[in-house]
Amino acid sequence: MNDLFDEVRAALYSAWSRKWLALGVAWAVCLAGWLFVASIPNTYESHAKIFVQLDDVLSKQIGIAGSDMTDIARVKQRIASASTLGEVIKSTKLGETVRTPRDMENAIASLAQRVKVRSQEDNLFEITADMGRSDYTDAENAKLAQDVVVKMLEIFRQANVEGTRGEVSDAVALLDQQLDQRAKELEKAEARRTEFEAQHPELIGGSAAISTKLQSARAEMRGVEADLAAAQSALAAITGQLASTPKTISGGGVNGGGSALQQAETQVAQLRARGLKNDHPDMQTALRQLQLLRQMGGDAATAGGMPNPAYSSLVSIRAERQANVQALLARKAALQADISMTMADQVSEPGLAAEAQRIGRDYEVLKNKYDELLQDREEMELRSQVESERSSFRFDIIDAPGISTKPAAPNRPVLLVAVMVLGVGAGLGSAILLTLLRSTFSTADGLKKSLGLPVLGTISNIVPPERKAVEDRRMRLFYAGSGALAGLLVVLLGIEFIQVGQVIA
Repeated sequence: MNDLFDEVRAALYSAWSRKWLALGVAWAVCLAGWLFVASIPNTYESHAKIFVQLDDVLSKQIGIAGSDMTDIARVKQRIASASTLGEVIKSTKLGETVRTPRDMENAIASLAQRVKVRSQEDNLFEITADMGRSDYTDAENAKLAQDVVVKMLEIFRQANVEGTRGEVSDAVALLDQQLDQRAKELEKAEARRTEFEAQHPELIGGSAAISTKLQSARAEMRGVEADLAAAQSALAAITGQLASTPKTISGGGVNGGGSALQQAETQVAQLRARGLKNDHPDMQTALRQLQLLRQMGGDAATAGGMPNPAYSSLVSIRAERQANVQALLARKAALQADISMTMADQVSEPGLAAEAQRIGRDYEVLKNKYDELLQDREEMELRSQVESERSSFRFDIIDAPGISTKPAAPNRPVLLVAVMVLGVGAGLGSAILLTLLRSTFSTADGLKKSLGLPVLGTISNIVPPERKAVEDRRMRLFYAGSGALAGLLVVLLGIEFIQVGQVIA
């Protein structure tokens, strides 16, 4: 800490020994800096706060309102677009110096840097424009900033009120053109699919459909085989039962036959009394027994016996089961033929199957696109009808743009003080730097550290009496010069505060 204190003391002593150099450098730097600050033109800002709503309650209710984030980005882009800025330049003083398209491009680029659009809430926007051209007065810059904001609001309002309906109508017309084109493509795709299906009906749906058809046929074949096995087993069972059943039973001739016939008739009567119809299985069995007894009654009596009703019933059941087995065999044969033909189509015509799949896929893609465009067109047409009946655009100015009486930039008081600090620092630094360059020592400790030898003592600077008055006068001049520098800073600050407080005419 002592070493650092010694270094600071030595630096201050060096600066004090060359105080006139430090004062001169400070004056030069401060004057140059203050002149530069004075040459910076004042920049004036104009603000406006607006409320913009592009979709009303009806649009949101029927589902045609846009996204809030999309609307915000669209509003910001439209307000500060190049076309809007170009119209602003043409209708204000900024267009007086524009002669060529190149000048217009430069003017638009410059104005885009001076205009800012910020969204504070969902539908609340703040527009700020600043002007600080050196060839204009403060009053002209302030008025120009206000004119820029006012023109931007006017152009934005006009573009939305008059342009929204036209944009929706143009969108509907464009969608109609796209729908016509898609409809023609869809008709061609449908004609190709119909022609291909007429030539190759077995390949409808492509390889996927053929595989599905083959799997379905095989599943049905497994069901038919199971049913056939069950039917054959039942036929074998009824055949064995029929072999062990006698055709006739012993009885009393005609009377016996008549008794059996009466029993069959009685059974049919009992079944009818129960409410059974002729299509009921029990009723059909009883009717067949009755018919057989009537047909075989005389022969059985002559042979010395009567027909066995159980045997007749088993014969009819066996006939039904034989017919069922034959039907299942025929179905199995038909399924085997279908499976063979499907496998032959799948193996022998892979190109046609792929072509069928491609045609079907193309048709589905075109149909989906057409349906999407049709839905979009219906939504836009509904929006157009809503726009025709009532405008969904709402534009309210919350804070109107005004003329600023105080410049927004530069902050001259801060710059003036910063120049003062810079000038004083430059003066002190130049004095210390000159001391280091001349290799002089301000203190005995500095000489001792530099030479590495002991210092026996120092001799003070003794001013003769005849030079005392001259030194005092020089000191007074130095203090006066330093005070004048500080006083000039105070005067400049006062002038700045006075000018800022004045109202621009």
